[in-house]
Amino acid sequence: MSASASATVGLRFVLQRLGPWRLPIGILVMLLAFAAVEPRVVSGANLRNITVQASYLAVFALAQCLVILTRGFDLSLGFTVSLVSVLSAMAMVATGSPLVGIMAGLGVGLLVGAANGLLIGGIGLNPLVTTLGMANIVMALASTVSGGFPVSGLPASFTGTFAQGSLLGIAAPVWIVAVLFLGGFLLLTVTRFGRSLYIIGANPRAAVAAGINTFGTLGFAYTLCSLVTATGALLLTARTGSGEPNLGGNLTLEAIAAAVVGGAKLSGGEGGVASALLGALFVTVLSNGMNLIQLDGYLQQICLGAIIVISLVLSRDTFRR
Repeated sequence: MSASASATVGLRFVLQRLGPWRLPIGILVMLLAFAAVEPRVVSGANLRNITVQASYLAVFALAQCLVILTRGFDLSLGFTVSLVSVLSAMAMVATGSPLVGIMAGLGVGLLVGAANGLLIGGIGLNPLVTTLGMANIVMALASTVSGGFPVSGLPASFTGTFAQGSLLGIAAPVWIVAVLFLGGFLLLTVTRFGRSLYIIGANPRAAVAAGINTFGTLGFAYTLCSLVTATGALLLTARTGSGEPNLGGNLTLEAIAAAVVGGAKLSGGEGGVASALLGALFVTVLSNGMNLIQLDGYLQQICLGAIIVISLVLSRDTFRR
């Protein structure tokens, strides 16, 4: 066995011994490592900032987890965020009503998710090709309807409530994400739909033999994924105070990275709300620390990609055996 393979096996053995504590311990070690270079990393203000930032990413990681459980993923997530941001902002500016904007944003998410779900679940197209094609369509729409410029003039009540508001000293986005994750936990652990997602991801043939409507379940999974994505997009729109055609940015990669690092398997059948939450916290601490030590943006993307690859290597069945 080569030295690199031996090191990988050894690392996997250590991670297995740590059990469910491996990711929290990794987050703590990473915080201390960054703090050794830049003490501001562990300041109270920055830790609160990390909590809020992680809550946004956790929403998108949860959305990806819903489809990763079924051996798929949504490459249109980032551009869906941009389209929801632009159209919801335009609706709010035109009517002056935050409620209209929220409903418009959720409606956009529903339409994109339903289209993905129909093509993947109903027709049986490949999730990679389908969501990649949808990403291009949604990106073009976001740029076209906005003219490539931000949509400003959002109602103060919208930004004040969903970005600057707080309850018991905890920011409003954190409360909203907590409620969303509670709903996600109940959906995946209590409902038949949630159990079906795990079965489809673990063994599609067994799911068919068990009488599970795989097409309908997959369709609903991608629709729900986009609805959760739209919710996160609305929170980000409130935070920026405008509808941004480029708001999605690297969210697709970051959301997949968070889900995979948190324990969701791209081979399907494993993952959940804990994966999304812990993975989002890990990626946020990593990004926050790299920003504070002023690491080049391109190097940050390399580190993020490396994290995904390492997580995939460590989760291979060969190393598990």
